[in-house]
Amino acid sequence: MSNSEFPDRISNSPTVEATLTDEQCSSVDRLLRTVDPVVTELGERFAAAGHELAIVGGPVRDALLGRPVHDIDLTTDAVPERVLELVDGWADAVWTIGIEFGTVGLRKNGRQVEITTYRSESYQVKSRKPEVSYGTSLYEDLVRRDFTVNAMAVRVPGGEFVDPFGGLRDLADRTLRTPGKPEDSFNDDPLRIMRGIRFAAQLGFSVDEKVAAAMTAMAERLRIVSAERIRDELTKLILSPNPRLGVSLMTDLGVANYVLPEIPKLKLTVDEHHRHKDVYEHSLTVLDQAVDLERARGMEPDLVLRLAALLHDIGKPKTRAFQPGGKVTFHHHEVVGASMSKNRLTALRFPKDVVNDVSKLVSLHLRFYGYGKGEWTDSAVRRYARDAGHLLSRLHILTRADCTTRNRRKAAALARAYDDIERRIERLAKEEELSKIRPDLDGHEIQEVLGIRPGPLVGQAWRYLLELRLEHGPLGKEEATKALLRWAEEQGITPGKPEE
Repeated sequence: MSNSEFPDRISNSPTVEATLTDEQCSSVDRLLRTVDPVVTELGERFAAAGHELAIVGGPVRDALLGRPVHDIDLTTDAVPERVLELVDGWADAVWTIGIEFGTVGLRKNGRQVEITTYRSESYQVKSRKPEVSYGTSLYEDLVRRDFTVNAMAVRVPGGEFVDPFGGLRDLADRTLRTPGKPEDSFNDDPLRIMRGIRFAAQLGFSVDEKVAAAMTAMAERLRIVSAERIRDELTKLILSPNPRLGVSLMTDLGVANYVLPEIPKLKLTVDEHHRHKDVYEHSLTVLDQAVDLERARGMEPDLVLRLAALLHDIGKPKTRAFQPGGKVTFHHHEVVGASMSKNRLTALRFPKDVVNDVSKLVSLHLRFYGYGKGEWTDSAVRRYARDAGHLLSRLHILTRADCTTRNRRKAAALARAYDDIERRIERLAKEEELSKIRPDLDGHEIQEVLGIRPGPLVGQAWRYLLELRLEHGPLGKEEATKALLRWAEEQGITPGKPEE
C-alpha cells in the first residue's frame, strides 16, 4: 500500500515531515491487524465516549523496523478512573497495579494490553520516586517520551500515524535523539540515560552528539534512581545482541561510574602478557567471544554467563603488583574478583542465584589454566566438574572465551587442551554420573559403621569418603567401610554402638 493510497494515515507537525515507505505502510497495517479486533473495538468504545486512544512507543517503533511486536501499549486522554468505567463489563480481566502511575491493565479474548493516561513524569533533585501529572493531548504525551523513535503513535480505530518529532527520520538514520532538549528529558527521568544506552545495544543505533553530551553531564543523576530500575536496564543491555556496544557507551560517557564502576577502572590495568592495551579491552573481547560461543552452541542469551565474562577480571586492579624487570602480576585476582562481583551485583539487587552463580564463575575462571598437555588425573577432572556443578557448561564457554591471545599457536594449543578436558569430563560423566557424585556410604551408614550419633563427626567422615571417591572413583560399600574404619582409627575413634 503506497502513501497515496491512505493519506489519512499520515499526521505531520508543522516542522517534521513523516513520509512512510510502502514497506512501513504495510508494517503499520500489519500492526493494526495483529491487535484486531480487541484494540480496534477498544478504540471504538473510547471514541464513542468522546476519548482518544492510540498505540504508542515500542510497538510502533518495532513494527516500522520489521521487528516482532509483543506487548501493546496504549495511551489515552481518559484518566484511570474513566478507563476503568469504559472497560467495566467488557474486559475479561482488569488489574490496577500501576494505577498510581496512570496505567490500567486488561485482558480480552486472550489479548493483554496496558492503557496509560497521557502523562509526564519528573524527579525532584533528591527524589527517588517520580511525580506523575496527567496531560490532555497526544502531543503532550509524546513530547515527554524518552526518544523520538519511541514518540510515534497510531491512533485507533482510525489508524492515523502520528510523528511530531521526526521519529521516522531518526529510525532511518538509526540515531537516538530526544523529542525536546536532552537535559530536560534526563532531568525528568535520569533512568533514560541508561535506557538510551540499552536501546543503542539492542537496536544498533548511534547516540546523537547532544544527547551523548547530556548523558555525560547528567550521569550523576542516576544516583537518585532505584537500584532495581537500573538493574532492569542493565539486564536488558547485557542480554542485547551487542552488549559490548552498550558497555563501551556506558564507559565512554562516564555512566559506568555510577552503574558498574569496576569496569572503567580496568582501563588502568595492563595485563601481565601485554596482549592488549588494557584489561578493559580484554574483558570486552571475552564478552564478545562468550556471546559468539553462546550462539554457536545454540544457547539463548545467558545473563549469568555474560555478566561473568564482563566481570571476570575486575579483581585485577586491587591485586596488581610490580615485579623486578617490569613484570606485572595479579595473584589471586579471581578470588578478589568473585567477592567484588558479589558485592556489586548485590548492591544492584540482582537475585541471589544470579549473584552466587556469577561470583562462582569468576572464582573458577582460572582453574583450567595449568591443565597444560592433559597431565591432570581423573580425580582432578572430577573435582573440576564437581566444583563447577550446574555451572559447568557456562564455565566451559567462559574459559574458552577468556583466551584472547593473538598468538595463533598458543590459542590452538589452549583450544585442543580444553577439547580434551571436555571429552574427559563427558567420558567420566557417562561412567560415574559426575553431577551426582556422593560418598559410597551415606550419613546413616557412617553412623552405623562408627557407632556414633548425628553430629559434626558424621560430616567429617562424609567429607573424607567424598575425597576418596573423587580421588579413586567408585569404591563400593565394602571398600568404603574398610577405609572409614582405618580413618576412624587414625582419628582415635573407637567404633561401637551408638549411645542411647
